[in-house]
Amino acid sequence: MQQEKLLVINNHFQLQWEEKQNCFVLLYPEGMVQLSQSAGEIMNLCDGAKTIDEIVTILEEKFNATDLKDDVDAFLVDAKERKWVIEND
Repeated sequence: MQQEKLLVINNHFQLQWEEKQNCFVLLYPEGMVQLSQSAGEIMNLCDGAKTIDEIVTILEEKFNATDLKDDVDAFLVDAKERKWVIEND
């Protein structure tokens, strides 16, 4: 059985809550990316210790929602392509 990959924020980026903009942002040497609420919530859970399924469960409970897996998966594919998140070794 293959173990699910754990994702962590790439150390070239810093995730932080920006009070003035009322959202999470990703800071990097060349600038900043303002994240939507859902993107910020997902990124905030990419701590290298949680599986994607655990992240989905946490979000579904927090927002009293179901069927978030496809949306979370789609966002994480994009975040990996942008190198915002990487697999935790």
